[in-house]
Amino acid sequence: MTLAPTLDPATDEFLTPAVWADANRHLTCKAIAEFAHERILAPENAGGDAYLLTSDDDAATYRFTARRRALNHWSIDPASLTRDVDGDRTEIDAQLFILDTKDRLGIPDDLLPVYLEEISSTLAGSSYKRQFQRYTSAELAAGVTNGADQAADFQAVESSMTEGHPCFVANNGRLGFGSGDYLAYAPECGRPIRLEWIAVHRNRAAFTALSGLDYRDHLLVELGDRLGIFEAELEVRGCSPEDYFLMPVHPWQWENKLRVTFAGEIASRNIVYLGTGVEQYQAQQSIRTFFNRDHPDRSYVKTSLSILNMGFMRGLSAEYMAATPAINEWLAAALNPDAVLRERGFTLLRETAAIGYRPQHLHAATAPGSPYRKMLAALWRESPLPQLEDGEQLMTMAALLHRDVEGISLVSELVRRSGLTGAQWLRSYADAYLIPVAHCLFAFELAFMPHGENLILVLRDGVPVRAIMKDLGEEIVVMGSLMDVPEHISRVRAEVPEKERALAIFTDVMDCFLRFLASTMADDGMLTEGEFWAVMAGAIKDYQRAHPELAGQFAKYDLFAGEFDLSCLNRLQLRNNKHMLDLTDQSGGLQFAGKLANPLAAAHR
Repeated sequence: MTLAPTLDPATDEFLTPAVWADANRHLTCKAIAEFAHERILAPENAGGDAYLLTSDDDAATYRFTARRRALNHWSIDPASLTRDVDGDRTEIDAQLFILDTKDRLGIPDDLLPVYLEEISSTLAGSSYKRQFQRYTSAELAAGVTNGADQAADFQAVESSMTEGHPCFVANNGRLGFGSGDYLAYAPECGRPIRLEWIAVHRNRAAFTALSGLDYRDHLLVELGDRLGIFEAELEVRGCSPEDYFLMPVHPWQWENKLRVTFAGEIASRNIVYLGTGVEQYQAQQSIRTFFNRDHPDRSYVKTSLSILNMGFMRGLSAEYMAATPAINEWLAAALNPDAVLRERGFTLLRETAAIGYRPQHLHAATAPGSPYRKMLAALWRESPLPQLEDGEQLMTMAALLHRDVEGISLVSELVRRSGLTGAQWLRSYADAYLIPVAHCLFAFELAFMPHGENLILVLRDGVPVRAIMKDLGEEIVVMGSLMDVPEHISRVRAEVPEKERALAIFTDVMDCFLRFLASTMADDGMLTEGEFWAVMAGAIKDYQRAHPELAGQFAKYDLFAGEFDLSCLNRLQLRNNKHMLDLTDQSGGLQFAGKLANPLAAAHR
């Protein structure tokens, strides 16, 4: 049945003691698990599955039970968690847990309040999701319209996700949003959003697009008759449309940043406000990307959004936007002919057009990478709907880790719907996702950022049949010399030490996603953890046997090595939660904490 909300979210009634306590218990368990995984904290075994962890001053003791799994994964039973002080049991409070362990976490004193604010925001979001989750996992697996409306089914899943990034503890900070902003723009609220539109003078802005895609033709598709209305508005203001580019902006960004920080640009008519668009969009999990609900075949729109979330200000770089369509065009031309990717139906959602604005004074006052250079830009990305066939369903890969408020996992519902065994279902998933991503490492020395939110799965009868990769312009990296990268898009090439290149699979795929999926499926009895990794190893071995021409690359990037470096995401955020990583030197900023035993190696023997 549908899980219908019983409260009015606008009243903050979802912040009840019981729901708040539940959210704190869940997040504290996650904090213990992920900080232990990254070897920041070291719980002591108290016999069997029982563990304890003391505060920095030894005054408080946390006790819990946990299953220890591969990749140093901790599956903690939330009901078992207690906190005792001098023999008295106290409440479970995630912020208090951070304070209890802050010395070992190593958060700089000046950033500790910011991190606590992010924890509080994550808890508030979790409380909302627990109260207003609309659909069960079974409904999402079947499609809330039972396949009658593929776009509606897709967006129902997109707005139903409860967890956020599986590794990060403070993963829904969104600092800058007020409560009204949260209800209006948070992905889990699923509200229709109309974007604001402005005109930016061409002497400060650049528009780029795929070859053959003209600026005006592009906007005619995206805006229709509204294009003429906006151009007429420019003329009323005494401005010539030929001197401007039109661009969409996030309503929050316009009201809270642009009207103030760019006031001089507005006064000089370098920026002209045109009005609110008519089409309804829906925020995606990445929060600054929007799906067109009125015309699902039209492009996504991604906008700058100057809020702090998960270690970054979520802007868009005007400098990066200039080359983004060219990067996408080059990448698609390089990968589309590949027989392995074609055989598995692996495709890309190209970023087809982009626009960026450079404010004169702020640009002169800042260095590349500054958040002030990322306040006004936008891009358009292809919709996945035109790629679908009848009977197929779209689903963010993050959904495979989702549990509804009754604790039922979506992946288990998909397996049940498919009629396959857990191992059979998993092999289809491995062929659709793991093999194409691994092949790109071997054949091209190319890495994506293939986490759950960046992958869209195409399913038929609950079974993954192929994967669609998105978020390409800012997040791909060419690590070796196998691909010829043109000079004008040279930013995609990075100097990554050869010994770190396989982390594109070990860290981004195995540790940051498959680790959680293996635990979920094992907890649900779909297959054992050993069986899970055996399926993954079998998929890789079958692929490698079929492609002996890449044997040298398989040896160079040995996915069956006995161990690999543990690259730690929370350590990055704890070190600097305002600017977690220099995106121009991602390898140089990584934090490592020893080695992890490779479960593929054990399965390979």
